[in-house]
Amino acid sequence: MLDTRELGRRPGSQQQVTRTVPAPADLGIEVLRVPEGSQVELDLRLEAVMEGVLVTGAASVELAGECARCLEPISDDMEVDFQELFVYEDQRDPSGEDDEVSTLEGDLVDLEPLLRDAVVLALPFQPKCSDDCPGLCPECGARLKDDPDHAHEEPIDPRWAGLAALKQDQQDQD
Repeated sequence: MLDTRELGRRPGSQQQVTRTVPAPADLGIEVLRVPEGSQVELDLRLEAVMEGVLVTGAASVELAGECARCLEPISDDMEVDFQELFVYEDQRDPSGEDDEVSTLEGDLVDLEPLLRDAVVLALPFQPKCSDDCPGLCPECGARLKDDPDHAHEEPIDPRWAGLAALKQDQQDQD
């Protein structure tokens, strides 16, 4: 929560805010997330407008997860930009048609939903440890980056398995 009381309701007034806050729980996707409690650095500009407070800013977060191809651990930093208008409670449409509009709670701005949307939408859907990650062997699960010459014998067609066994018996007798 961010207090906007100092800003007042004077359109055109603005305030710069820099904060470091702990990351909320479940900030991310299944394979890549911001660890709960890690430091989130916020650099914000609050501007009073007729309808409410316009919040513009950036958040720097640490990421932790695993590669979608080879399951190796990934750690990275990311910065996301966001902008949202928080409407004064008395400026809301009484018909309830603006349920999607962010509202000030008294003089307080709840940044968590805004931060969550900005971070989750900026995350890659399938994070990779490197752009050229070859992944895992589909047959045995070996990591192909560690063993680039990894190969398996060609599988025997089941229709010819009887002849292959006969050929093996012939070679064993010779």
